[in-house]
Amino acid sequence: MTGTLSFAAVDLGATSGRVILGRVGPDSLGLTEAHRFPNTPVRLPDGLHWDVLALHQGVLDGLRAAAHAGGVASVGVDTWAVDYGLLDADGALLGQPYHYRDGRTEGAAERVWAMAGPEELHAVTGLQHLPFNTVYQLEAARGSAQLAAARTLLLIPDLLVHWLTGTVGAEETNASTTGLLDARTGDWSAALLDRLGIDPGLLPPLRRPGEPAGPLLPHVAEYTGLAAATPVTTVASHDTASAVAAVPATEPGFAYISCGTWSLAGLELDAPVLTEESRAANFTNERGIDGTVRYLRNIMGMWLLEECRRTWAAQGSPAALPDLLAEAAREEPFGALVDPDAPEFLPPGDMPARIRSFCRRTGQRAPESRGAVVRCILESLALAHRRTLRQAAALAGREIRTVHLVGGGSRNELLCRLTADATGLPVVAGPAEATALGNVLVQARAHGLVPDRAAMRRLVAATQPLRRYEPGGDRAAWDAAAARIGVA
Repeated sequence: MTGTLSFAAVDLGATSGRVILGRVGPDSLGLTEAHRFPNTPVRLPDGLHWDVLALHQGVLDGLRAAAHAGGVASVGVDTWAVDYGLLDADGALLGQPYHYRDGRTEGAAERVWAMAGPEELHAVTGLQHLPFNTVYQLEAARGSAQLAAARTLLLIPDLLVHWLTGTVGAEETNASTTGLLDARTGDWSAALLDRLGIDPGLLPPLRRPGEPAGPLLPHVAEYTGLAAATPVTTVASHDTASAVAAVPATEPGFAYISCGTWSLAGLELDAPVLTEESRAANFTNERGIDGTVRYLRNIMGMWLLEECRRTWAAQGSPAALPDLLAEAAREEPFGALVDPDAPEFLPPGDMPARIRSFCRRTGQRAPESRGAVVRCILESLALAHRRTLRQAAALAGREIRTVHLVGGGSRNELLCRLTADATGLPVVAGPAEATALGNVLVQARAHGLVPDRAAMRRLVAATQPLRRYEPGGDRAAWDAAAARIGVA
């Protein structure tokens, strides 16, 4: 197929959702934001939840705005991973889905391990241990009235697709984050489900990126103004998988960091790494498009900085990000460092106080000014990027020549420069909208506009603004800083 088509990318993040209109031609690729809406979690008496009904309304309003902007060839949906909604026998939603930062999973991992140990879980699923993985959320829900009444489990993007089309399925890149998918076969693990006492009937049939999910329901088409036959195309519905699909790498030997609320740092492989050494290093094997493996580790990314900004704003001292970065650039290097993945940084709360407490507990001078706190966060993230990429390369037997840093963090020049200095590798920053681009490009490929993954990446590299950072700085100082907090 030749010519140019427009595609609607529904892209939901931890703090906001967007509907992006992507226009794709043989040599062109452009994005326009049609609609943005907040994603505000709600704390109810039983815990922290996503307001998924408000998110669905935001999606509908966004698709209506996209329709007003012109014809839409198809729609694709991506969101964060692991969280889910439960449907009863009539297809009705059983309560608002829990937020992965809710504390109900405390102790759930140990109960799962009593049925299937961490070594066995990793050997089957290849996943990094995270306390909020879907398998642990289901254990936390064991015995609840909701789970007893449930007949279908849909991860958040699959739930939104269900409400758009009426069809039921589980997209494989997101399904691979649940802790229930076999990393070798790419299918639900019947043996593991049996060991854990999870009804396999809860889990829908798997879908692959590029497959049709179904046309819009009549009432959706009527509300949005989109054509009744407008298809919803299955994309890489885990937002990181979509971002990795849009990494503008045109040569081998690349690593990626998808940097937003989380930093997802790793490699694209053809097969999972399921060694004991990989498990001990807490790496994950999640699926990407075309059967690839996203071999990576989750790092607590810009969440730390955004929670600091939220705290300062609540205290009456709101701070614009450019001002904070300018203050941080003036601070002395390596004044204080933290482990971004320390458990106290996971829940919402007073992040500056937690950072100072961590520093005092580890014998460091606590950062007092806002600039010093931000410098601490960014240098700590750069060191975590260094550690993760070096370990990934060693465990997978790969050489890294270039690091591609995509997502919102690519706009943070100080973080990009520090990551280049810390890793000793060139960093190519951008595109910032990698997730939406990956969503759009999978739809475009399904419609015949681009032939393959390599062509998708060449199109991104040719059309999107990128910036290259060469490594510099004092290598010995970075080595000493890494050794100081045990991330060498």
